[in-house]
Amino acid sequence: MRILYLYCHPLAESFHAAIRDAALESLRAAGHEVDLCDLYAEGFEPILTAEMRREYHDVTLNRKGIESYVERLHRAEALVVQFPTWCFGFPAMLKGFFDRLFSPGITFDLSDPAHVKPMLGHIRQVIGISTYGRDRWRAFVVGDPPRKMITRYLRWFVSRRARIRYLALYHMNVATEAQRKGFIARVSAEFRTLS
Repeated sequence: MRILYLYCHPLAESFHAAIRDAALESLRAAGHEVDLCDLYAEGFEPILTAEMRREYHDVTLNRKGIESYVERLHRAEALVVQFPTWCFGFPAMLKGFFDRLFSPGITFDLSDPAHVKPMLGHIRQVIGISTYGRDRWRAFVVGDPPRKMITRYLRWFVSRRARIRYLALYHMNVATEAQRKGFIARVSAEFRTLS
């Protein structure tokens, strides 16, 4: 499969980098074509300016500056979204990616506003990978927005038959080395069997 691996973490030495490296190794070993989209390393501009917002509904203008990202998203058959959960949400960089790319004519057809149609039917797998500083109970109490973004919100845009999974390591701040290694092993195992 052609996989767009959307990665969002600013630190090259982070635990997330270790997760990413293990995941990429497993995906490539399984024969998948992986497009690593490292938002920080690529200098993605997440801010939706006033001009961009004015052009949001104009499908001839709303791709300006993000054409290559649109092309990469449209080529993908699977989407992996890896990020740390901060303040029980996406990092601002990742939220900005969704603000800018999830627009009319890119991810949904708004030509008939009464009947909006999703446009990412070619994506048949979505996998979210995240870590949380807090425990799962606290995430549950606030509704666990990142989990819902991956498992519910993204579901609307992709193939109706898409398989969607969410892998999370909660309470990262107190996770032992064994727990961290176990999580990396879980992610690697998930990608070794991806089809």
